[in-house]
Amino acid sequence: MRTTTVEIPTPDGTADAFVAFPDDGARHPGVLLYVDAIGLRPVIHEMARKLAAEGYYVLAPNIFYRHGPAPVLDVPDLSSAEAREAFFARLMPLLDELTVERSARDADAYLDFLTARPEVRPGPAGVVGYCMGAVLAVRAAAESPDRVAAAACFHPGPLVTGTPDSPHLLAPQLNAELLFGLAEHDDSMPPEAVAELHKALGDVGVRYVSEVYPGTVHGFTMADTAAFSPSGLQRHWERLLPFFARTLATG
Repeated sequence: MRTTTVEIPTPDGTADAFVAFPDDGARHPGVLLYVDAIGLRPVIHEMARKLAAEGYYVLAPNIFYRHGPAPVLDVPDLSSAEAREAFFARLMPLLDELTVERSARDADAYLDFLTARPEVRPGPAGVVGYCMGAVLAVRAAAESPDRVAAAACFHPGPLVTGTPDSPHLLAPQLNAELLFGLAEHDDSMPPEAVAELHKALGDVGVRYVSEVYPGTVHGFTMADTAAFSPSGLQRHWERLLPFFARTLATG
């Protein structure tokens, strides 16, 4: 296994990113891993390494690179409500500045970099995203339908917003197959939003699998937060790995 930090040129600067891939001299399918709102940090590195060990070149960019290299903000112990409130108060301006237009430019740059790597096998990539990263994953798949074969979304941020740029309205642009791992208790995607998402995808024939993970809350895959669910994380791997193995044809 090899891990390193790389720099990705974008229209707005240079994004740093964590990379993990098998050190076997072979070419492997590329996967773009979008982080949650907390950002690029050790728990994301570990998830990228685990995914890479299954035979993928995994690129996890610092989505807040416009504000400096990761970690852009020092992440405190988020187990207390007070610490979470203070941290997210500092984080919100960064989230607000990552507009739809900026994230689209970034996605193009990330996919350009990923598909040009000599360690990456030719062909469409996979995308996986967590929390707000799931929203970015859907947008990337819709904006580059010829370059993304599969997109997996876990405890996604709002995919149905009631605004003209709501992610679920991108369904007609999607060519990728989608996988959704939803939290049982999640204000970001309440049951009515999930139903609207499913309808939008079904109306245009998008291939997707969607599942609610019992006993989980938003953020259940992240081992460094109070939302963490070991069983939820395990189920996530049990769904994600076969999904990518089938859609990206590893091996």
